[in-house]
Amino acid sequence: MKAIVKPKTKAQQTMAERANTLRAGVLGANDGILTVVGVLFSVAAATTNQFTIFIAGLSDLLACAFSMASGEYASVSSQKDTEQAVVAQESKLLKTDWAGERQAVIDYYVARGVTAATAGQIADQLLQEDALGTVIRVKYALKKGHYMNPWYAAFSSLVSAASGGIFPLFAMTVLPVGWQWPGTIVAVLLSVSLTGYLAAKFGDGLVKTAMIRNIIVGIITMIIHYAIGQLM
Repeated sequence: MKAIVKPKTKAQQTMAERANTLRAGVLGANDGILTVVGVLFSVAAATTNQFTIFIAGLSDLLACAFSMASGEYASVSSQKDTEQAVVAQESKLLKTDWAGERQAVIDYYVARGVTAATAGQIADQLLQEDALGTVIRVKYALKKGHYMNPWYAAFSSLVSAASGGIFPLFAMTVLPVGWQWPGTIVAVLLSVSLTGYLAAKFGDGLVKTAMIRNIIVGIITMIIHYAIGQLM
């Protein structure tokens, strides 16, 4: 019987890569909410012209989304460059300092409770199977062939920042006049609570603390920009 050979598929993202994309999305949404509401409160406190308020909010939403995307692209690109440089360096060390690289693998397993003798056997077997992949995994927690993708992070940040900013923009410009201010405040507090919750969940942080922190920052943002608008 012939063995069934599965077709090769595109390598799936690692957990670290998925977490980085999610992080960019959560941060983008949070920034989109706060920057847009900041502009809306400043302008709405200075004028009641709905078209002016809408244009100011929409302009800031677009500017924030593209700014967040470009920032994420630059940041993650730098991280990717660093990872590639590390892999290149380790590739050279495997040719010039095999003993040192082998010892690094041994030390890794000894630090996790494996005896030196057994760690040596594990190191020899792993280095024989995939020397470069083993070394970068134990020394830098990297997976060979997997680098942080700046385009994923940029797109995630772009979409989430634009999506986050829509909530306060919608509340301030679509709700009836009597509901604009309270509706916008509620929309902001609910939105930043959600981003705080998601950030804590994805980052294994304290959910309650993250939510409260985001709410406080949201309230302060609204107060400051409202005060600025009153001075205009």
